[in-house]
Amino acid sequence: MENITTLTSEQITKDLMPQQFGRNGKIWVAILVLICLIGAYAYYLQLKDGLIVTNMRDYVSWGIYISNFVFFVAISLVGSLITAVFRLANVEWSTPLTRIAEIIAVSAITFASLIIIVDMGRPERLLNLFAYGRIQSPIMWDVIVITTYLFISILLLYIPLLPDLKIMGEQDTKGPKWLKKFYRFLGSFWKGNPAQEKISNKSITILCILIIPVAFCIHTVTSWLFATTYRPGWDSTNFGAYFISGAFLVGAGAVVTAMFVVRKMYSLEKYITEEHFDKMGKIVVLLALLYLYFNVNEYLVPAFKMKKAEEGHLDELFTGQFAPLFWFAILVGMVIPILVLVTKKGRKPLPMFITGIMVVVGAWFKRYLIVTPTLLHPFLPMTNVPENFKHYFPSWEEWAIALGSLSGALLIITFFVRIFPIIPIQETITQQNEKATS
Repeated sequence: MENITTLTSEQITKDLMPQQFGRNGKIWVAILVLICLIGAYAYYLQLKDGLIVTNMRDYVSWGIYISNFVFFVAISLVGSLITAVFRLANVEWSTPLTRIAEIIAVSAITFASLIIIVDMGRPERLLNLFAYGRIQSPIMWDVIVITTYLFISILLLYIPLLPDLKIMGEQDTKGPKWLKKFYRFLGSFWKGNPAQEKISNKSITILCILIIPVAFCIHTVTSWLFATTYRPGWDSTNFGAYFISGAFLVGAGAVVTAMFVVRKMYSLEKYITEEHFDKMGKIVVLLALLYLYFNVNEYLVPAFKMKKAEEGHLDELFTGQFAPLFWFAILVGMVIPILVLVTKKGRKPLPMFITGIMVVVGAWFKRYLIVTPTLLHPFLPMTNVPENFKHYFPSWEEWAIALGSLSGALLIITFFVRIFPIIPIQETITQQNEKATS
């Protein structure tokens, strides 16, 4: 395989320019659009008839929507892990991965915001949050920190993209003319002179410093939405660290999955190498071990004290109706990936891709388990209520909307890869030149 240090700037530019969708790409987009349309129809029914179309009732009033919200917020933290932490630590090998992490973060936090509006049932009442919002409420904290994180994430995606916009605007390609005009519009003020590069580098550094505490805040505040609500399973001071560690794990799993797909579909083996998978595999192992520790801590302490309300909650998770999902999330989302990735062979691209999917799927079910079993086990026993209040399984409308939101996030990533270079062109050329002269 040709080493990147032997490639010319022209060859790197040609390799990393966005490519048109092939047959598989068009089928993939069609599937995602179809799922989004089904989700949009289900949401129309919800708007028309109200939340009665869902299976959420007085006790389980959050359900799959809030599970999706927490999942999206979790994945979005990968932007701060890969982009901010690695940039500030000057980890050069992460350059091909930064933009993958940034677009995952932006798409995830966008749909985290939208799924909250879906959960409200009456979206016009969102205005009340701004007209009558109380700063004492953790919900207001969440709105503020999510908005801030989205804004910083978009800037961290856009500013490093400016040099590449100039390159793409100057390329003589066969693509549509509107696309070249679009590139020139987005990067119209970028000249690439030393003064602009200095300002750009300083801006990126400032944003990287800012996004780390904001990233910690966003998931800590999200955990407080649960921890400040008096329910068995949520009455925990460990929730902030528990949520953050899980968020970093699922974000890293999502990046690993995207790395494999992008590398395979666009033949980027020279840029996303086996070394990248090996190093990301070690990071995933570390994060999985950390999250496993917090899971042990989260369940061992209440199990040791075994208060009556906690006992019913834990019994349902460990041996009751939620036990298959619980052990699936623990084994598939943490234990098996650790066992696979501690070996050298396990950190090859294909095993990494499979374990990345396992981490992401396990993480989604883990978020579902954080929400639903707890709401079905209030401190005061359920008495004199309809039978359907005592159980919860999402209706087809809920599944359609949830899958539609997941497909929407994937659609944003897919179109981004089609329109923009998913690996930074200018940064790759600069690093290649530095290595060649050193």
